[in-house]
Order: sequence, then C-alpha cells, then structure tokens
Amino acid sequence: MVLTRALPLLYVKNSAGGSDNARMTQDFTTQTMTLAAGAGMCSLSQLLGACDALMQPQSFHDYAPNGLQVQGKPDVQRLVCGVTASRALIEAAIAAGADALLVHHGLFWRGQSQCVTGWMRERLRLLLTHDISLLAYHLPLDAHPELGNNAQLAVRLGLEVQGNFGEHDLGFIGQRAGGGAFASAAALHTMLERELQHSVLCVDGSGGAPLERIAWCSGGAQGWLQAAIDAGAQAFITGEASEPQPHLARECGVAFFACGHHATERYGVQALAQRVAGQFGIACQFVDINNPA
Repeated sequence: MVLTRALPLLYVKNSAGGSDNARMTQDFTTQTMTLAAGAGMCSLSQLLGACDALMQPQSFHDYAPNGLQVQGKPDVQRLVCGVTASRALIEAAIAAGADALLVHHGLFWRGQSQCVTGWMRERLRLLLTHDISLLAYHLPLDAHPELGNNAQLAVRLGLEVQGNFGEHDLGFIGQRAGGGAFASAAALHTMLERELQHSVLCVDGSGGAPLERIAWCSGGAQGWLQAAIDAGAQAFITGEASEPQPHLARECGVAFFACGHHATERYGVQALAQRVAGQFGIACQFVDINNPA
C-alpha cells in the first residue's frame, strides 16, 4: 500500500565519520534475484493483458492508476520488478537491460502535484530515454488471493488464511499453518524479524498470552487495527505504526507489529512477475532496493 504522506530525507551518519547529510541512496543496498531465465519475447500489450487479467484492476477504487503508467518499446524480452518506481530501481532496470519494469508503487498518485519537475522529471526522463515501460499495480496487488502481498506474506510467515476483512478484503486473518498458537508476542516478534530480515516494532498488549488468531495487512495499514480486533484478531501485523496504535493495542489486549512498509510488500510483485514471465518465457529479475521504512 502507498505511503499516505511525503517522507523527509533520511540523514545517515556514514561509517567514515563524514557529514550526516549523506545521500540516502549511498546508504541503501541493492539485491538482485533471478526469477526466470527465459529467452522468449512477448509484446507489451500481451504483458499488460496478462497482468490485467490476473489483477483485475477495474474492480478496485484506487488512488493510483493501475496498469501501464509509462509506455516504452513494443516488445518485451526482459522484465525487472521491484517494490517502488524509485530512481534507484529505474537505474537498476536500465543496467539490467530491461524492456519493462513492474512495480507495486508507481509514479502517479491522487492528490500529488501534476507538474513534471525535480525527481518526477528525472524518473520519467530515465524511463523515456531508455524506452522502458512502467507497469504498476497497487491495491489489486495487495488483495490478490494467491499472488498478492498479503497472500505471499502469509506464505513467507507460515500463516494459513481463514478469512478477510475490510474494504476490498485487503485484511487477512488466520492462524499458524498446521494449527497451534505462538507462545507469546515475543515469540511472534522473533519469527517476524527472522523471516522479514527487518527490525520490527512490537507493542504487546496481550500480557504475554499465547496468540492464535493473527490478522495482517501489508504496508501502511496501521489504521486497520480496530477492524482487525473487530474480526477477532489477537495480533495484527502490518508495515507501519502511527501514534494511536500502541494505545489501542494496550487497551484492547492485543499485540501490534509494525514490520516495515517495504519489508511487508516485497513478495507480491515477485509472484506476479514470475507468473507472467513464465507464461511468455521471458527473462525476469527482482531488484530489492533496501528501504528502512
């Protein structure tokens, strides 16, 4: 899910003792994973049609355009995917020789400036200069019952989906696959940090009780904590935290976990990209631009 506010620049002290005003991109690490090594080719319209058929964007009232956001070359042999269409990801796609870039967070959002200046101009310049298409799926990629962020997060965390809640059924609820409860919030916290390889904020309002009913919604869904509680959850896993959630968790006797917006949304785009790449026999890579948020 998209961030609902603009984030300030992160200032990171570099290990050499340099200025705190180090560029954020210098402190981000990039990891690349090959998802498919095909040598085939498809048209851009075929790729778009396959993604749309899976994601069904027409079924969602979203605040971002889903599907093709920037049109590039008509044929696709190499697809690169990632979470957010940042400059760093676009530059990685260029270096990989991509014909198309598939992301969860695209370039355009309702309410943002419509002027093509600054960072927006630079991202578009890179895409257009290198004739790379940009495809983005936001809420459809959160909600898909098999390939979506929440479905894939369940696979990653070993959770069994038993139901949904909230608008577009974006909230998932279930239990540990195979049954049984997490011994405590501390045990669940340890598992989350191990599986997501990211620091996790834990607010344990459960008093150390075993946790059986687990709800989750990736990204910036911290405002859905009450809906998760109403659905019967003893713990709620999401990406971000805001000021009200710790109070609500403590007062309602549940555990709340903020695992990182980016960290919880790395998996859906990989599943979608791998599926369509396999359908057409094209090469596909996932590029993970590390993001502490």
